[in-house]
Amino acid sequence: MRLTVIGTGYVGLVHAACMAEIGHTVIGIDLDTDRIEGLTRGRVPFYEPGLRELLHRGQESGRLRFTTSLAAAARSAQTHFVCVGTPQRLDSHAADLRFVDAVVDDLAPHLRGWCLIVGKSTVPVGTAARLGARLTRIAPEAEIAWNPEFLREGFAVQDTLRPERLVAGVLSPRADAVLREVYAPMLRAHVPFVSTDLPTAELVKLAANSFLATKISFINAMAELCDATGADVVTLADAIGRDARIGHRYLQPGLGFGGSCLPKDIRALMARAEELGLGESVGFLRQVDEINTRQRRRVVVLAEQLAGGSLSGLNVAVLGAAFKPGSDDVRDSPALAVAEEIHRQGARVRVHDPEAVDNARAALPWLQFTLDVPKSCEDADVVLHLTAWPAYREIDPAELASVVRRPAILDARHTLDAARWRSAGWTVRAFGRPKLGRDPGEGFR
Repeated sequence: MRLTVIGTGYVGLVHAACMAEIGHTVIGIDLDTDRIEGLTRGRVPFYEPGLRELLHRGQESGRLRFTTSLAAAARSAQTHFVCVGTPQRLDSHAADLRFVDAVVDDLAPHLRGWCLIVGKSTVPVGTAARLGARLTRIAPEAEIAWNPEFLREGFAVQDTLRPERLVAGVLSPRADAVLREVYAPMLRAHVPFVSTDLPTAELVKLAANSFLATKISFINAMAELCDATGADVVTLADAIGRDARIGHRYLQPGLGFGGSCLPKDIRALMARAEELGLGESVGFLRQVDEINTRQRRRVVVLAEQLAGGSLSGLNVAVLGAAFKPGSDDVRDSPALAVAEEIHRQGARVRVHDPEAVDNARAALPWLQFTLDVPKSCEDADVVLHLTAWPAYREIDPAELASVVRRPAILDARHTLDAARWRSAGWTVRAFGRPKLGRDPGEGFR
């Protein structure tokens, strides 16, 4: 099939490259001329494992190319995927739909005959129907559908080529058939295909992200209780996760969630519910959001405790800048939020990250950044482990102890071997594990 993908950001570029990989002819469209020029030359504008290879294969095969011309692309295909951003509005929790609206308004005049506009952008329920009405006024034969994405940064290629499920909100059997043809290789591999109405398809992504955020904030709330009572949140999470109704996934206590999806998606769902007069129905999401934000403040408090008081004038090493491992994305990064707050308190902050240093430096140029772990920890009074990159688990704590001023580390992601670090002479703290703060036979420090 011939497809266009409008928007070459994270979702759009991954989708375009993967659709070319499974045999479709794809044109990626973006108004950003620098981005299109870079993509045409094979440059991926962000880090995502496996994406560069897919981009190059698609271009070499001739199945993937890029342009800034929406009109030319519209004439080349009947199926158009809309993959532009829907960030949080500056004046409220609601989603900013300007870019989605603009795509429909700009694309519609170029459409001829029957065609399918497929939204992949995350939008409030009711958006597809509204856009469909606008589309029909300009291009009466065109049809709208909604096909939400469920990509995890760091696993986006895998999640596109081998998804857990496909959801399609459609208005007609013809639209359903087109999307089944688009995803035919996945359907042959027995990926579930959920065909539904537009509002259900729109709600699926926001509901899924809200549920995941709730699990994360729940276990972090339990970590606070464990800190207050002497219980161990890791053992607690393991025990409740063995209940098949609950499961272990997303029950990892830590610094909480960030990035471009979960925070803004739960807020967008709250905002839409309030517009519908149903704010009380999702009121718990406000607590989910507040617990998540509080985790960042708790890191600062624990860092102060490890330092023995004020952080002002101290050297603080931060391991991690990306909002999660496997990505160079620093949007709403909990790690950078903590680093910035500690800087505000007068500490000298040096940040390490294996992939996100350039993006982090652009966001917070007043901090120090390095690609070398020992350099980031040189003369540190406190080390904060804030992004769970696998490489940090391989650090030799004995070697690192030789470069710091004080061997004290806060493992805010619960992925380090605390016993190994303590045996190397480190004081180790972690959310919900108060016993890490004392030596055997001693009282709490």
